[in-house]
Amino acid sequence: MSRTAPTDDGDELLARLGSLTAQARVQAELQRSRVELAIALQRDMLPRDLPVARGLHLAVEYAPACYGLNVGGDWYDAFTLSDGRIGLSVGDVQGHNIEAAAFMGQVRVGLRALASVTSEPGELLARTNDLILSLGGDLFATCTFMRLDPSTGVLESARAGHVPCVWATADGKSGVSEDEGGPPLGIQKGMEYPVTRYRLTTGGVFVLLTDGVVEGPTLSVEAGLDQVVRLAGIAAVAGMGAGSLAAAVIKGVEQVGHDDDAAVLVVGHDGLDVQP
Repeated sequence: MSRTAPTDDGDELLARLGSLTAQARVQAELQRSRVELAIALQRDMLPRDLPVARGLHLAVEYAPACYGLNVGGDWYDAFTLSDGRIGLSVGDVQGHNIEAAAFMGQVRVGLRALASVTSEPGELLARTNDLILSLGGDLFATCTFMRLDPSTGVLESARAGHVPCVWATADGKSGVSEDEGGPPLGIQKGMEYPVTRYRLTTGGVFVLLTDGVVEGPTLSVEAGLDQVVRLAGIAAVAGMGAGSLAAAVIKGVEQVGHDDDAAVLVVGHDGLDVQP
């Protein structure tokens, strides 16, 4: 009777386990590399500096998702237009992978480039929508673009399938923007995006954000927005800085119940003498 078979079987099993372990390590390293690449893409494509204007306060918070390959394409942007007004945008690309992160960069750069041709928010989103479709591909993005005149506090807003903004004034009023909006970018050509005008009053704030801050399995978008409305109202009445408000809002990510990108852009002004 042979006594070597069990030993041979055991050696074969150990060899197979060793091979599977090595393959798993290679896959884990590949997955980690992809995540690191996507996060690097995100960081490099987001603005390093924010515009400066007398009395204007801008603050951002960004929390990239990094669970497995769940890296998305949320963005924020703020830049000075040729006429001295300020362009503001936040957006969210469909998908959670390297392609989504790269597509986010295309959309953000496209918005900036087209803003040198027209900064009227509705027309800008319409042109960006057509540009995205001309590039092909099957990704789309939601977006809000605002044009702010620091000298008057006038904010002109257009929205492409994105979650609404939150506003608050120093006299205790606060709420969610009620602009009509249009479809996401990259769905269909020839879309129109209505423009809604607001006024940023002294001590008031506007909060632009992505749905990763306010919506998830354990938090409805209505409840999430209500939470931001309360925070913005408290901040405006108390004279809280834009940075502190942005940090408080981004903590809402802890309550949404899933791992997603989250971006917050807070706009405030302490030097305007205008009325709502």
